[in-house]
Amino acid sequence: MATKMSKEEKAVRDALAAVLADTGVQQAQAAIASAPSNQAASTSGKISDIDTSTPLGKAAAEILGKAQTFVDKNTPTASTAPVVTPVVNQGLTAEQIAANNATQLIKQQQEAQDAANFANRKSAYDLLFQQFSQYGLGSLVEPLKDLVQQNVSPSEFTIRLQSTDAYKKRFSANADRISKGLSALNPAEYIALEDQYQNIMRNYGLPSSYYAKDSMGTQAGFNQLLANDVSASELEDRITTGQSRVINASPEVKQALRQFYPNITDGDILAYVLDPTKALVDIKRKVTASEIGGAAIQQGLNTNVTTAEDLAAYGVNRQQAITGYQNVASVLPTASKLSNIYGEANVDYTQSTAEQEFLKNNVLASQKRAQLTNLETAQFGGSAGVGPAGLSTQMLRKSSSAGQY
Repeated sequence: MATKMSKEEKAVRDALAAVLADTGVQQAQAAIASAPSNQAASTSGKISDIDTSTPLGKAAAEILGKAQTFVDKNTPTASTAPVVTPVVNQGLTAEQIAANNATQLIKQQQEAQDAANFANRKSAYDLLFQQFSQYGLGSLVEPLKDLVQQNVSPSEFTIRLQSTDAYKKRFSANADRISKGLSALNPAEYIALEDQYQNIMRNYGLPSSYYAKDSMGTQAGFNQLLANDVSASELEDRITTGQSRVINASPEVKQALRQFYPNITDGDILAYVLDPTKALVDIKRKVTASEIGGAAIQQGLNTNVTTAEDLAAYGVNRQQAITGYQNVASVLPTASKLSNIYGEANVDYTQSTAEQEFLKNNVLASQKRAQLTNLETAQFGGSAGVGPAGLSTQMLRKSSSAGQY
């Protein structure tokens, strides 16, 4: 319950209000400093004791009069007001005592406000520390704890935080991004991408060494991905390419990969496809070429990196290569023999010709095989031909009795 204030305390509060509302106290204090020290009074500092016949008294009375309206509207209760220790009368006038008490009250109020501001800044620091600690990043803000004792703005706090060695180390990929003309990621974006990387790798069953983080929450592989602006979807595409299309592929595909690209070994296929400095389009081109080469090897046919990459660039995929090389293997033996028999017709049908026909749908290549079929038909009559479904019976007859001609 609020208690009734004494006239002395109200006089002090009136003086405080005057300080807040007017600069006249400085004038009064200046007058106090210049007043004779032997001007003593037996008063306790009541407003009614002020002698307005003197310049100092008149100035103090005017100041307190201006403050009256302010005090009436803003008078704090006794329970919330700062406690003021009255100035002991040591030969001072009432005006001097009132001014000194007002100064003391102002000082105490300022100290209370400073303490409240400090508590607010400490609460803000504690909240920031708690939030960062959830991500294992408490060490980033801990060195800045002394800033709580300073009235720094949020923007200045952020700048100082980003200038610490701990922050630079934790978000080191940002420096590489900036050097490459990319924008820096804020901590939330940075950490969100790291979490996505980790979840994708874990879901695909990659060894933990690919996504395990250190005590600061960093991972060297993640830093490379972030620095090269690799999205979560691209990372998943890379893993699928390396894991599903190579690591889990047929032995023939792996054989073709080693034959075409000897620098990519079985042990580092995954590391190769996850290397962000290797363009994903280039990785896919090599994998597709290996799949095409593997399809040829499965049919006992020859293959080379030039032909495989050419077919890959043409748009041939793995399934098309499997079907196409099955047809090549079906017609090539007979077509090659007919080509040798009818050499005078200059119809040369090789594996390359068959690849053009069945993998690129080349009309000229198809016409060459049809020409060989026509030559055989004209030679022996009947229905003869070279088709994917079977061999030419006339060809077999001729080749089996070749010694009779």
